[in-house]
Amino acid sequence: MSQQPRLTEAAYQGPALEVDRDFYRPIGEQTERREVVGEFTIPIRSGQAWEVPAGHVCRISTVEGPQVGDLNLWNRHDPRERFWASRTRQLQAAHVSTFDRLWSTLPFLRPMATIVGDTLADYGTDSEGGRFHDTLGTRCDPYVSTMLNGVDFDYHCHSNLVRAILPFGLTEFDVHDVLNVFQCTGLNDKDEYFMKTCPAQQGDHFEFFAEQDLLAALSTCPGGDLSKPMFGEDNEDPVENCHPLKVTVYALPEGLLGDWREPNSPNYRGGHGLKPQPWG
Repeated sequence: MSQQPRLTEAAYQGPALEVDRDFYRPIGEQTERREVVGEFTIPIRSGQAWEVPAGHVCRISTVEGPQVGDLNLWNRHDPRERFWASRTRQLQAAHVSTFDRLWSTLPFLRPMATIVGDTLADYGTDSEGGRFHDTLGTRCDPYVSTMLNGVDFDYHCHSNLVRAILPFGLTEFDVHDVLNVFQCTGLNDKDEYFMKTCPAQQGDHFEFFAEQDLLAALSTCPGGDLSKPMFGEDNEDPVENCHPLKVTVYALPEGLLGDWREPNSPNYRGGHGLKPQPWG
């Protein structure tokens, strides 16, 4: 007798993954009382780093047309704590949206940011399996470009992020796997990663609430809206499909956060198996 397959469910579950939507919903919706404390526009094919204090909201928005942005996050006081794309993919989803959290690396393992606004949240999954804001892929880089087509190009997202963080005392070794903001991606029937033309429009935005003091860095991808392939032979330069991205940092009105506190790390004190065990 064949065994009935069980329903597929999330591998990771528990109270630590539950989000208080009644707390975060007003943060995303009550925008009229926010105070702008920082705003700038990142030109095409470049990058910039900036600080987001804990308890503030950061918005990334398209200002002239569709554009993909590659986002990195670090704890402002200890860059060893940084965004962990693969664990976020497991704890949240491969494509993230409102109320999903962006988690940090071990041994910190705590929310760095919670997404509170996404004008593309209703896009869902398209007919080809494409979805927005992915943790599946990573930044484009000159090493892969040189390997695949022999072209040296120093304005890939990796290079843009490297230049962006140098003024903050970080180096190329601190750049890590990204959140691909406004990028529409998925896996095809061969389980291969694909990228689609970005359907974001002028004025779309993506917002996150800083759960700790953050250093953020964003690259405006040299592929622009990704309507043209970046790798392969005889590819045309898609520079005409590139657009800037605007970043806005907001302070929230007094009283909105209530008794919110910065998340703690798990209270693990096990020593990674270095203590004698009863079965040893």
